[in-house]
This record gives sequence, C-alpha cells and structure tokens, in this order.
Amino acid sequence: MNGQIVKQYELWKKYAVMDADLMAELDAMAQDEEKIEDAFYRNLAFGTGGLRGVIGAGSNRMNVYTVAKASQGLANYVVKNFKESDRKIAVSYDSRIKADLFARVASEVFAANGIEVFIYTELMPTPCLSYAVRKLQCAAGIMVTASHNPSKYNGYKVYGADGCQITTEAATEILAEIEKLDIFGDVKQSNFDEQMKAGKISYIPDEVYTDFVEEVKAQSMLRADEEIDRNVAIVYSPLNGTGLKPVTRTLKETGFTNITVVAEQEKPDGHFPTCPYPNPEIKEAMALGMEYAKRCDADLLLATDPDCDRVGIAVKDKNGEYVLLSGNQTGCLLLDYVCSKRTENGTMPTDPVMVKTIVTTDLGEQIAAKYGVKTVNVLTGFKFIGEQIGYLEKEGKQDCYIFGFEESYGYLSGSYVRDKDAVDGAFLICEMFAYYKTKGISLLDKLDELYKEHGYCLNTLYSYEYEGAAGAEKMQTIMAAFRGPLDGFGGKKINQLLDYATGIDGLPKSDVLKFYLEDRISVVVRPSGTEPKMKLYISVSAKDEESARETEQKLVADLEKLVK
Repeated sequence: MNGQIVKQYELWKKYAVMDADLMAELDAMAQDEEKIEDAFYRNLAFGTGGLRGVIGAGSNRMNVYTVAKASQGLANYVVKNFKESDRKIAVSYDSRIKADLFARVASEVFAANGIEVFIYTELMPTPCLSYAVRKLQCAAGIMVTASHNPSKYNGYKVYGADGCQITTEAATEILAEIEKLDIFGDVKQSNFDEQMKAGKISYIPDEVYTDFVEEVKAQSMLRADEEIDRNVAIVYSPLNGTGLKPVTRTLKETGFTNITVVAEQEKPDGHFPTCPYPNPEIKEAMALGMEYAKRCDADLLLATDPDCDRVGIAVKDKNGEYVLLSGNQTGCLLLDYVCSKRTENGTMPTDPVMVKTIVTTDLGEQIAAKYGVKTVNVLTGFKFIGEQIGYLEKEGKQDCYIFGFEESYGYLSGSYVRDKDAVDGAFLICEMFAYYKTKGISLLDKLDELYKEHGYCLNTLYSYEYEGAAGAEKMQTIMAAFRGPLDGFGGKKINQLLDYATGIDGLPKSDVLKFYLEDRISVVVRPSGTEPKMKLYISVSAKDEESARETEQKLVADLEKLVK
C-alpha cells in the first residue's frame, strides 16, 4: 500500500477523536488495505457543487473533519473577498445522516473566523437556503445535503451572495484555500452554544421562511376572479426529507386541502427505509406513493426529494392506471401553462425569457417559440439557470424571466430564489392540474396535444457507475473514446459535435460532449459532477413513440460499446 496513504491513516488514528463513530471505523479498517486505500487515496473533491461523498472516516469521506476543512477554506475566501460588515453566511441542512452535526460544525468554523452565521432552527429545503442568502444579504450560504443520493451519502452545497450555487471561478478560489490547510492543524473552531450566546451564531427568523412561502404563492398564474376545482385529491410524499412543512403549508394556504401524506415517508429520516434511492426520477422511489394513490383514488401524486428541490408526479390515464411523467414532460407542461396563462392574462413581459439546460428536451424550445419567448440554453446544473436570472437582474430585466427547467425534475417560475424549487414546482403543478381538470382536460391529454402540435420527442437518460480510483480513471478513458474519431451511432451519422471542454457560447469549460445526428437526434455524454457515474442523454424526434423507441434502442446498443 502507498506509504503516503498509510501515513494519512495513522494521522487520522491519532487525531480524529471528535466523533466516536469515526474512531470505531478507523479501528475496524486496520486489517483491510482496500478500505484504507479507498478512504485515503485522495481528498474528497470540492467543485462547483461543493462536497459530496460517502459518510465515514478518511480524507475521501464526508465527516466532521472534511466538513470543517472545507468550511475553513470557505471562511478564508469570504474574509479575503468581503468587507467585515458583509461577512455573513446562511446555513441549512436536510434529513441526511449527520446533516445537523455537519451544519453545526460548519457554523462553529465560520463563527471562529469572525463571520456572522444564520442557521435555520430545523431542517429546511435547498430553495429556502437560496432565499435566506439573498434575504439576509449574506456573502455565502451552505446547504448540507446529498440531494437525491442513497443514504450512505452526504454533501455540502456552497452558494454565493447571489443565491446561486458558486461559479467555477469561486469554486477554484475556495479549493485553493482548502488545499493550503492541514486538516488537523489549520482549522479554527469554536463552541456552537457559546457563539449563540455571544450573538455570532443566530437562528434565521421565522418571517424569512414565511416570506419564502408568500413568494411561492405569488407564482400563481390565475387571475383573482378565476375559479378552479381545488378539491382535487392529492397524495404527497416528502420521501423522508424536508418538503413536508413548506409543501403542505403552501398548498393548504392556497386552498388545496384534500391532501394525503404517505405516512411511511412523512417524517425526516436519513436512512430512507422505504425508498433506498430517494429520487423522484426513479420509479421505485415513487412506488409507495403510487400504492397510496390507488387506495385513495387520488387525482395526482407528488413526491419531492430529500432537500426538496426536485418534484416528480404521476397522474391517472384513461384506464385508471397511474402514469409517471418525466421531468421533460412535466417541464414542458408547466412551460406551456405559464406561457398560455401569461398571454391570456396580459402579464407576459415585453422580452420574455425561458432558460433550460442543454440536456433538457428540445420540445421546450419549440413551445417557447410559439409564444414568442426566447430560449437560453445553459450547461447542466440549475445554478447556470440561476446565473441567467442574475444577468437579467443586472440589466433591470429580471421580470423578463418567466420559467426555467431541467430534465432532472427541477423547475422555477420566479426570480425570488436562484435554484430549482420543488415547493414552487409542487404548487404550480397542483394549480395547473386543477385548472385543466376544471376544463375537463387531463395532463396526459394536454401532453398529447403538445406532441400533435410540435411533434413527438423521446428523451431518455442512462447512467453507468464507476466506483473508486479505478472508476475515475475508466471515465476519463470513456470520454477520450467519445472524442473520437467516430462516424455515428445506431446507423445515424454525426452531423456536428460540440465539445464544451473548449468553452462554447460563453459558457464555462466543462467535460461535456453533445452529438447532433441526422434526423433530429442528439446525444449528450458527460461524467456526473456529484456521483461516480457516466451519463448519456438521448433525444429522438420521430413521427410517433414506437418509431422513436426503435431508433433509440439502436443508438443505445452502439453507445454502450463505448461505456462498458
């Protein structure tokens, strides 16, 4: 085993005494060189998404020491870049294992560095953190979450003063500060309770949360005199995360009171006992909610992920069976609803803008064009959508932003936050559903109508896991293979290849490839920024679903030769 790894392991055995769980784990791995190597072969990567990794002992794990070190690096960055009166950081956390502990540790580090800390009194969604950063005029914010990852993960998202996740430039600066530090010798830390008494750490006032809910309610597309059937039967699951209070409060305060919550997934629980992958994109995570919907004969099923920035839905078809909608489908329905209602009500701005990611369905662009709405395409990650809102704000045009969405179940209809918001998404979906139901139209009917008008579009996502050091190397090899030279996939020739690593359309350089094939087909290939996965996004336009799926399967068969 590498001598440097052994040295790191011995240092942790000597100094990592703040958490009994870590001490026990370090002792347990003593006879397992493979476990030691995986825990110490690198420092947990810090990027534009902050930190994310498996909870446990070691420099490549999420624990009180890696969190404290990252927090010290962020503190150094804030001290260097903000005057003393502006050195404030907002902190929130979700239901993840040790999330509350990590939030406290981070707060202790910030306070020890002379930074004023505002922390929520209880777990709160990611959009509430984004809102608090701007509302409290903070220099930065952190959200302790691993979003929709399995329970063994935790993470640490970092936000800038604009309420967006940090830019590539800021992440690079913060990483440089982190890398200067000795994890045991250079981190300042204080006592949480003592700093609370001294006023250096304080709880975020309840009115900030209330103001957030009011901003969400203000996203209604209905006129004051417009009547819809708000007694629709809704089943809702927060998937043991943070969504319960804000989602149910918003819905009830806007007249949606016929709500059944999935009892087994109601309370915060980082072990996610009934949904090992708490991601509304995954059918298994929605399974219990579907059972409830059938028992209750519900009109609509909603589920939000643990940090409540993604929302998935299911609706009944003509046979009474529940159908899960994809993020692309729900996003297109919401976009059309927002555009049509704004047009009808005379609230469409003069130069309306819709923002979506490059892996999100092209159907969105066609819907926007119908209403005279400009589409801006950005890199994967909702922060790039938030960044576009910021650009509009600087020009005094933030009201021109009307909607943003990404295929991974993220939606935002207002500029009050700068990240995807499942509280807003859930509310707008319920309003849209009730609006169309009042007119005798189902969401599936409306989706078919959009397909008839703009053409059928099939969008699929495939993920391939590559764990550990060998996996990281394998992904680099795969990306090199995709950079070619290649002629095509599935019998379809490549018309154009966009390599975002070179920097395209003013976007940050990113290890992403987008292939445009003949017959209006596109393929995006990228390593995940948060998990050890390679992702393939396939978009096929065709005359109908059957021919689209046939073409897509031929593409997948060819593409998988390069990723396996």
